[in-house]
Amino acid sequence: EVQLQASGGGLVQAGGSLRLSCVTSGFSSRGHAIGWFRRVPGKEREGVSCFSSEDGSTNYADSVKGRFTFSRDNAEKTIYLQMNSLKPEDTAVYYCGASYNYAYCSGPSLYGMEYWGKGTQVTVSS
Repeated sequence: EVQLQASGGGLVQAGGSLRLSCVTSGFSSRGHAIGWFRRVPGKEREGVSCFSSEDGSTNYADSVKGRFTFSRDNAEKTIYLQMNSLKPEDTAVYYCGASYNYAYCSGPSLYGMEYWGKGTQVTVSS
């Protein structure tokens, strides 16, 4: 069973940085897509970054491009989201998710997401 746990959120001033981590378990060698999305109450979820094991691509939302960086540590089974130059509009609950159904990304979003865990709150003060 695939499990994901996100952590690393917190309160930060505009212009500051945070590094989110997502520890995964239960992944096989099958192709998959994995990444980050965020949600604000009353708004649709927004894909932030997605990595595809099939083509090795990493995609970012336009709103975070140049500020956020996705990375992964296969040995630790962990993915990261380094967030720099944070803005108040980045305030949201951030989640990590994964898909085996379709191992490619749809831009910064997963095409499908069968697995996700509890999110971590990121609050950026103005």
